[in-house]
Amino acid sequence: MTPTPDPVTPVSSEPPSPRTAAVGAPFRERLWPGAVGWGGVVAFAGVLGVAFVPVDARLALVVGVVALLAGLAGAVLTTPRVEVVDGVLRAGNARIPVALLRAPRVLDRAALRTELGPALDARAFACLRSWIGGGVRVEVEDPQDPTPYWIVSTRRPDALVAALEAAGAPAA
Repeated sequence: MTPTPDPVTPVSSEPPSPRTAAVGAPFRERLWPGAVGWGGVVAFAGVLGVAFVPVDARLALVVGVVALLAGLAGAVLTTPRVEVVDGVLRAGNARIPVALLRAPRVLDRAALRTELGPALDARAFACLRSWIGGGVRVEVEDPQDPTPYWIVSTRRPDALVAALEAAGAPAA
């Protein structure tokens, strides 16, 4: 017996592209530190532990482990989320309804550098992580909001733009 396709879900023989795969699905991403960031936490804990070796070896081990756990907890707790869920864009602690956004566009490393340098408006909102090379710029169309646009770091800028457009933000 062959299963019949769900009448609500269209069947396509083409594999989904990153743009079409994100349509209808919420976008969620954590802007985790890169390998250098995690290595820095471990190195700092190791150096702190070694500093206590002349006092007592067991104390040095305890200080190193506590510093490692505190550093890892700090990195996890301060890592921002970027989400498009229920018609709202969330970047870190900031939130804005997608209905107030227009013209999302992908920024590669060079475009992001330009947007953060000579083209930057000091009123813009930015949720950035330097170890992430890509991002998205989206215009704010709220007459009561002095923020002209948002710039958000993301490792998947095409998927974020697709999620914003699927949630109702008109394309550029």
